[in-house]
Amino acid sequence: MKIRRPISFLLAVIILSASLFCVAFAAEDTWKPKNKEPFVFVHGLNGWGGAEGINGIVPYWGATTGDLMSYLQSEGYECYSASVGPLSSAWDRACELYAQLIGSTVDYGAAHSEIHNHNRYGRTYYNALIPDWGELDENGKIQQIHLIGHSFGGTTVRMLIQLLTEGSPEEISATDSDDISGLFTGGKGNWVKSATTICTPHNSSTVYYPLKALGLYEIVQNISFLYAGIMGRTFFNGRLVDFHLEQFGLTDVFNGEKADGLIESMVRVQQNLDDTCIYDLTPEGAAKLNKELSVNEDIYYFSYPFSTTDEIDLLGIEFPDFNTNPVIYLTAVAMGITPEFTDPYTGIAYDESWRANDALVNTESEKYPIDEPHTDFDKNNIEKGIWNVMPVHKGDHGAAIGLFSNEKEVKAFYLELCEMLCELPD
Repeated sequence: MKIRRPISFLLAVIILSASLFCVAFAAEDTWKPKNKEPFVFVHGLNGWGGAEGINGIVPYWGATTGDLMSYLQSEGYECYSASVGPLSSAWDRACELYAQLIGSTVDYGAAHSEIHNHNRYGRTYYNALIPDWGELDENGKIQQIHLIGHSFGGTTVRMLIQLLTEGSPEEISATDSDDISGLFTGGKGNWVKSATTICTPHNSSTVYYPLKALGLYEIVQNISFLYAGIMGRTFFNGRLVDFHLEQFGLTDVFNGEKADGLIESMVRVQQNLDDTCIYDLTPEGAAKLNKELSVNEDIYYFSYPFSTTDEIDLLGIEFPDFNTNPVIYLTAVAMGITPEFTDPYTGIAYDESWRANDALVNTESEKYPIDEPHTDFDKNNIEKGIWNVMPVHKGDHGAAIGLFSNEKEVKAFYLELCEMLCELPD
């Protein structure tokens, strides 16, 4: 009798544990996210996605406040952190994002690749990030997504939407119909429900001018690609970091294909700098993009501008507060005291309204592309096909994604964003 009791107790524990496991499994199997359309987050310049090793050390989305994707998933939201070229152009990044989302080989386009002297095809994504994206659900409704981009990730999102909507006549003319990527044929604008940009330099940034005057622009540009080329030939490329520059032969492909010669690849990049994000971020590059891109009348657009500066009335300048990241503190100062002038190429008149900034981008530039329709956000009247501009948030460029930020505030910011997107009518 004394022996039976422990055995009975043990059997009861096992049965109870098994029952709880079955219940938990069943709950997980029937779990449905709060959002009907998945959220896809796109990183900015020198950023990384959830699939890269560095994201396990310092997550891009959440940074020092913790993994934001894991947090949002725990709150019931289906979300993904995409990974695209940290130094690549908006066009190349859009091609990479599309291939990653549908699960295919990256096609940069026959015409585009010939013009910019790089390989037409990139890596292959065997598993789609959003397997049913663009397909009809049981109710006959197209499976859409919400796109959310930080910094240059916002420009990437705009380029993807443009190609999905309008396609590319140049690529259609240069490619056999059986060999063309679905990205370039257009007619897929209804695959996206909303586009949200956070700290995006829609109209470039005045930080470019002092960097250019001091000769730092070219130095940063050359060091960035040289570092990518050196690191791209090591074990760490594709595992710790991923530069996605195999189209220029600058990095190894993760499946084992070796990179081209470093000097040869660097020459190719130098001859085609207008196919890099560093060019797209200049006033000239941003102006060219804005001429190519336009809003889709059936998509919701939101922009979140940030500012880390405060106005000093007597001097008529903007000065960063003490919470500004010290690494970019001086750029905030430089932008905040920039004298009024008009850019001869873009025609943009930089007056005192352009002095407020997030230490890397002018707050004014983050509100909307200068030639596109916009309005102040009104929760009771959210329109499609127009930039709904949110109130200016306090913080620097990195604080917007959780770098040296208050954890509660960051989580609350993104929860509010997710809730708002979920409530958008069809």
